[in-house]
Amino acid sequence: MDPLALVLGALAAGAADLTGGAVTDAYRALKRLVAARLSGRGPAQLALAQYERDPRTWREPVAAGLRGSGALADPAVLEAAQRLMALVDADGARAGRFVVHLTGAQGVQIGDHNTQHNRFGA
Repeated sequence: MDPLALVLGALAAGAADLTGGAVTDAYRALKRLVAARLSGRGPAQLALAQYERDPRTWREPVAAGLRGSGALADPAVLEAAQRLMALVDADGARAGRFVVHLTGAQGVQIGDHNTQHNRFGA
């Protein structure tokens, strides 16, 4: 899975399951690592705080912050995201669901229940 999709997906999944226990702990650990990377980036920090409540609206601002902060190349961030996804979807993790290689791919979506509109020859 590409790092951006992994981290955004893990943040959204963790925020959706704040019932306590291992998932909540893993989510908070990931969020702390991401917040540290976004430190000093006011708009990205605001977006991260809002992402928990509304991932769809705040996806792009958080994505921009992640891209610009080096978080997507930080092994600690990526390991924390993988650990969280393994807790949220253990069967998917065992099946390799979160391992996606998209080099050179176009028009690809990662995740469930997506909608895609393609326009060819525009």
